[in-house]
Amino acid sequence: MKLSQAVVSDLLRIKAVQIETNPNDYFTWASGIKSPIYCDNRITMSYPEVRQKITKAFVEKVQQMKTMPDVIAGCATAGIPHAAWLADQLNLPMVYVRSKPKEHGRGNQIEGENVQGKKVLVIEDLISTGGSSLAVVDALKHAGAEILEVMAIFTYGLTKATANFEQAGVNYQTITSYEDLIQTLVVNEAIGNEEKAQLLEWRSSMESR
Repeated sequence: MKLSQAVVSDLLRIKAVQIETNPNDYFTWASGIKSPIYCDNRITMSYPEVRQKITKAFVEKVQQMKTMPDVIAGCATAGIPHAAWLADQLNLPMVYVRSKPKEHGRGNQIEGENVQGKKVLVIEDLISTGGSSLAVVDALKHAGAEILEVMAIFTYGLTKATANFEQAGVNYQTITSYEDLIQTLVVNEAIGNEEKAQLLEWRSSMESR
């Protein structure tokens, strides 16, 4: 089994990713969007074997990069632990980036060492449209960092995300994807052809938003 499929299988097993095929019971995202998928990768913190597998997958992707990072940056909040575990494995400095500057103290948005002139790899837990990840990228660029790319655990594979990253001139890649999820569900006979079509139709409907 490929590592990407092993990770998505783990996410399903620990219910970090949940599926609901009844439209009346779809999950509600913070944006108000109704979705048959609920992804909460924070749950992986409680499962050492799962988080180790995720870290291993990130390490493998870093080893394939043409340019090695000087610093690992975690997106607050769900990207922070995975950035920490990856930075530890690579023996690299780590920072984390808030969605906005603190309203007290020194007003920091980036916590950790000065990133000016440093090559930074951004770690996120999930990519939907890419908006929150790119906000972190902007904050790091404003601080003088050179962004190598963004890596995340899971992506819905929306074309809007691809377009947003292309417009920003930033590359991204993930360990698992919506396609891996559906394939794993089909192989495990957790869904049939009707449910598969329903999940693909929902993703298509998201493209028009």
